[in-house]
Amino acid sequence: MIKPMFGHRPKPRRFNMPLRYYNPEEDEKRRKRIRIKVNRRKDRYSGRILIYVVGLSVVVWIISLL
Repeated sequence: MIKPMFGHRPKPRRFNMPLRYYNPEEDEKRRKRIRIKVNRRKDRYSGRILIYVVGLSVVVWIISLL
């Protein structure tokens, strides 16, 4: 607060950003390290859905006979 009174001017901050270049080998390493797992839930639920459909159809058939 006192510095501006004596003629001190703030200097802009220095910014040194490291240069980055595209490295295909590094990119390939990242892809291998970060693997997205594919969920195969459709295969698991298809059997359950079939069992529920068959069970429901049997229940409806029994009710329709009464």
